[in-house]
Amino acid sequence: MLNNKLFESLANKDFRLLWISSVCASFGMQMRTIAQGWLVYDITQSPMALTWVMLSFIVPSAIFSLIGGVLTDRISKKNLIFYTQLLNSIATLILAYLTYIGEVTFWYFIFFGIFNGAIGSVSMPASFSIVPEVVSRENLVNANALKVSTYNLSSILGPVLAGTMIGIFSSGGVNSNESVGIVFLIIASILFLATFLVSLLEYGGQPETAPAKSSMEDLREGIEFVRKKDLILGLLLLGLIPSSFGKSINFLLPAFNQDVISGGPEELGILTAGMGIGALVGSLVLAKLGDFRNKGRAMFVLVYCWSIAIAIFAVTSGLYVAIFFGAFAAFFGTFFGSLNMSMTQIVTPQHIRGRVMSLVMVMNIMNPLAVIPIGAMAEYSNIHTALLFAAVMLSISAFGLNRAFPNLKRFDETYITKKSSEI
Repeated sequence: MLNNKLFESLANKDFRLLWISSVCASFGMQMRTIAQGWLVYDITQSPMALTWVMLSFIVPSAIFSLIGGVLTDRISKKNLIFYTQLLNSIATLILAYLTYIGEVTFWYFIFFGIFNGAIGSVSMPASFSIVPEVVSRENLVNANALKVSTYNLSSILGPVLAGTMIGIFSSGGVNSNESVGIVFLIIASILFLATFLVSLLEYGGQPETAPAKSSMEDLREGIEFVRKKDLILGLLLLGLIPSSFGKSINFLLPAFNQDVISGGPEELGILTAGMGIGALVGSLVLAKLGDFRNKGRAMFVLVYCWSIAIAIFAVTSGLYVAIFFGAFAAFFGTFFGSLNMSMTQIVTPQHIRGRVMSLVMVMNIMNPLAVIPIGAMAEYSNIHTALLFAAVMLSISAFGLNRAFPNLKRFDETYITKKSSEI
């Protein structure tokens, strides 16, 4: 199987360990989100409580991602990933115990969200930065696509596993605290396995040179580097602005399900699963293609196809048509996002890659901000208009960036003729 081009990067032992560890960590995260949401709502009966728990994770993630980028370029990437995952595993184990004995309260989830958001965001730049150092440049697109596929697969199966386990462990008069506590214990075991696999890496990911500047100077250097390099700045903006409009379909899916197709939880689950499958297929197709030519032009074609799929989705009113075009939207969005990430890694020098990846992480966290005006449009007009507006803005923003950064569509020619430090 490893000789197949689809799984080419998995022939590399260190990447194989990273990939399996990523599978475990992604499933743990998705399962924990469902189990945590179930128990928080059971305790509080408040949708707003779920929002506060989500924000407790997102806000520290945005703040500490930049710190994680600086640390990634200053210390061993392997050690950074290992110790942050170990702390995450221990925290989940403690939460499992407190939940099982019935001592957990709403505020425990807030504190846990802050801690996990900070720890996870510190390790994320290292997790992405180590991949180009482990695999060859020719296999980088394949490796990144396979790494993204772990998240897509876990987003489909993780919630199902967590929900099924909660249902099984809740039978026979067992209360929610005990059943969710058992699920948290299983999740902690999966996260400990992910941590153990990282410890087996042969590559340590040491920085190229010893740090000679302060952390703040390193952070400023990273921001200044991106500002001066048109190709990298263009890739980051292309990954931020159009994606912010494109991903609005994910956040508005519950409203579309209820207001347009008059669906219930079952229909929402089917719509979500359909988009998850589309995203998974998108990452696997990119993995199969690998390091193909004309990546820059392909990015813009993918954005315009993404826009068209969202526009058609916006005007549908039937469940099965919505599933079909929702899956296509997720396919193009994931294909584009994975390709954009790979291209950014290709052109970023190793000594500063962690800081650049941290900026990518911050921009990804900022994606939901575009939902605010689109959500307001859905609230005061209708969901069709809001999604059509998102689709139009997706295309317009991509077109504008194409004009502002003409080297983006000529990515292969630009990169081949220059060293990454000169881009």
